[in-house]
Amino acid sequence: MLERYLAYLRSVRGLSENTIRAYERDVRTYLDYLSQAGVEEAQVRDATVRSFVTSLLDRGLKARSVNRVLSGVRGYCRFLQRLEPDRERRDPLDGFRGMKTPSRLPSFLFEEEMGELLDASGQASGVETYLSIRDRAALEILYSTGCRVAELVGLDLADLDLKQGTARVMGKGRKERFVFLGKAALQALRDYLPRRAAHLGSRAVSEDARGALLLNRQGERVTDRGIRYRVRRLVLSTRIRKHCSPHTFRHSMATHVLDRGADIRVVQELLGHASISTTQIYTHVGLARLQSVYRLAHPHSRRSASGAAAADAARERRP
Repeated sequence: MLERYLAYLRSVRGLSENTIRAYERDVRTYLDYLSQAGVEEAQVRDATVRSFVTSLLDRGLKARSVNRVLSGVRGYCRFLQRLEPDRERRDPLDGFRGMKTPSRLPSFLFEEEMGELLDASGQASGVETYLSIRDRAALEILYSTGCRVAELVGLDLADLDLKQGTARVMGKGRKERFVFLGKAALQALRDYLPRRAAHLGSRAVSEDARGALLLNRQGERVTDRGIRYRVRRLVLSTRIRKHCSPHTFRHSMATHVLDRGADIRVVQELLGHASISTTQIYTHVGLARLQSVYRLAHPHSRRSASGAAAADAARERRP
């Protein structure tokens, strides 16, 4: 039955292979537990689910990871219900809320930090190479469009419209959307495309690589793992000490355009979020940034540097 569920995720929901493998791993964890406990799928009750959660915690999984596993299992159980509507099959996770997790704001870069990171691409060695020019184009696209790294590496030459300044990306669930290429991204692409053609040359590569926008050293389509590696190396060449991944560019783009007055519904469309609630977290990021600035600047704030200095001076004057 699991194979039918995976086929459904692939053909009907159009999920990526990485996402499907994650679902498969989580559901197999659940099915293996039931097998070891001697419990049939149709006989699972609340106590079984609680015991399963306990087993995950005993393995060292955090609350967020446990909820991810439960989400995968919930999807599988609902699929079984739809598959056999005439058969009375209870969803064992129905009403199970999962574990409470601490709210965590996404990591992002300030505009100055983003500028430093983008300027550093191609300058680490002091010599422009194919890879440095490609990296600059990749990072400018990430920041300009807010696309996911999987969407970036999936871009083909045919998806670009440099005249209109747009690109067509394939999002989650194989949903297409158009994103915008800013002036810096367009210039980086104009610098990169001739170098791409020269790099590809007469190489014997796959048909997929011929149409791919971003190519690796061997002339094949670059992978998301390759982009992550290049971002890590680039960050190490700067003064930035924050955790930074390709997804940080997406978080930063959303935060910056909202800070500059963009409507949250527009940002939702640009990011390809199915729900506005997913986009709303970036408003909290903006508030957190404002609070940080307030604490540093307000004279009566506990964390104000001038306030702390004044308090120290007052203590020194005491007899």
